[in-house]
Amino acid sequence: MKPSDPVERTSPNVSDVVVFAEKITKRYPGTLALDEVDFTVHKGAVNVLIGENGAGKSTLMKVLAGVEQPTSGRILLDGVPMEFKSTREAAGAGIGIIFQELELFPNLNISENIFIGREITRAGVVQHAEQEKITRELLDRLEQPLDPAALVRDLRIGQQQIVEIAKALSHNVRVLIMDEPTSALTAAETEALFRIIVDLKIHGVGIIYISHKIEELLTIGDYVTVLRDGKLAATAPASSVNVAWIIQKMVGHSVSAPRRRTETLTAGVDGLVLEVKDLCLPRAGGGFTLENISFKLHRGEILAIFGLMGAGRTELFECLMGLHPEATGEIQISNRTIRPETIRERIDLGLMLVPEDRQRLGLVQKLSVAHNITLASLRRFVTAFWLDEHREMESIAKLIRDLAIKARNPQNPITSLSGGNQQKVVLAKSLLTEPQVLLLDEPTRGIDVGAKSEIFEIMNRLAEQGLAVLFVSSELQEMFTVPDRILVFSKGKITGEFPHDAVTEEALVLAAGARKQTDHLIRPNA
Repeated sequence: MKPSDPVERTSPNVSDVVVFAEKITKRYPGTLALDEVDFTVHKGAVNVLIGENGAGKSTLMKVLAGVEQPTSGRILLDGVPMEFKSTREAAGAGIGIIFQELELFPNLNISENIFIGREITRAGVVQHAEQEKITRELLDRLEQPLDPAALVRDLRIGQQQIVEIAKALSHNVRVLIMDEPTSALTAAETEALFRIIVDLKIHGVGIIYISHKIEELLTIGDYVTVLRDGKLAATAPASSVNVAWIIQKMVGHSVSAPRRRTETLTAGVDGLVLEVKDLCLPRAGGGFTLENISFKLHRGEILAIFGLMGAGRTELFECLMGLHPEATGEIQISNRTIRPETIRERIDLGLMLVPEDRQRLGLVQKLSVAHNITLASLRRFVTAFWLDEHREMESIAKLIRDLAIKARNPQNPITSLSGGNQQKVVLAKSLLTEPQVLLLDEPTRGIDVGAKSEIFEIMNRLAEQGLAVLFVSSELQEMFTVPDRILVFSKGKITGEFPHDAVTEEALVLAAGARKQTDHLIRPNA
């Protein structure tokens, strides 16, 4: 099939197929999430599933994994109709899933998380040593020297993602669903995962791979299926498609690069909003997580921070928000030196953070869209002894309109929104505090190409309104989108500084991967 051909609705040759989802429809109250979608999982191949946030990808995977049951349609396993009433039934048939949002127990160790619900026992006694042995073998296979007895809460998010992958591999899977498996992984961890995928393919496992990193999909994918608005938009061999084709099928039109706004930043003394001087964060056991960090941020400026995981980027944001009282150095907002204020006081001074882990740190899952938006600003709507709900709802409606949040009803649970719209809700919550400096930690993590473009456009608009924006990204291409200036971090130090019109990929990579720390910055033409 050529990429331009219409979607074929015929059943594939079952000799090449392990699972075929036929005309799957899923209705929720007021929502048609899937509309007669066909999806084929080929044996020993990476079956890419792609689409915008809200296109129906996760719903389809939940149906295949037994989390949800379809309203209509059927699932064929080796040509035989199957009904999965639970994830346990699907796992028993050989279908495993790695969810995008981690489902781990932070108070348990790695081994306990991997074997939870199916512990190895003898005479009613859990065989912890045997479980840890198997866990260590799985981690070695993933090239991760983690201690099986380490508590999950002590792991960084990328390591927690590795635990989820190990848990899935611990099952005897015939089909493995991977939902954004590399979103929190380092480059080395991603390469190790790709080697595992090759090994699984050799053993005939069908991989369902969901990611918003289109170049990554084309690197490892064998077949591509695109969903749009709950319907099958296109399907083709990966060898016959390209990035432009995928984007067009995803969104129904081409996506233009983020525009560069006209210069609005004020670089003088009056325009200085944030100044950091010699910020140091000592590391337990000696050394520094951050060492002598100094920079300035002006009104209307977008400053990007680039670096590999472990470079100290998130720790910088944590220090700015007051999460590390042991940090030394000086932080000034509008020429006022911050003392050891509380997080609440720093928010009142004009700092606000959109965290990397929106599910755990940015949202309250049991609250509605509306209550998540006003959570950090309820005091603004309190009059005497009551809450001015009318004024609160007016503010919510304005932010939903301004940020183009796709929410049918603000009173619906936050979990009813796609990942991109949840990210906009976290952004709305931050903007309602009326910050002077907005800190965005990996703001496009786990969202599709269309939502990324919207986030960048929002950043442009906020900067035009005079807001100072500081954002972190580990995506190299994002350094060429909207920032006016780029700082590069490596091993807790600033190792490069570039204006937007003088940055190159080579310079960024060199600065981010510098093995020797130097006393000078890597600058353009240096």
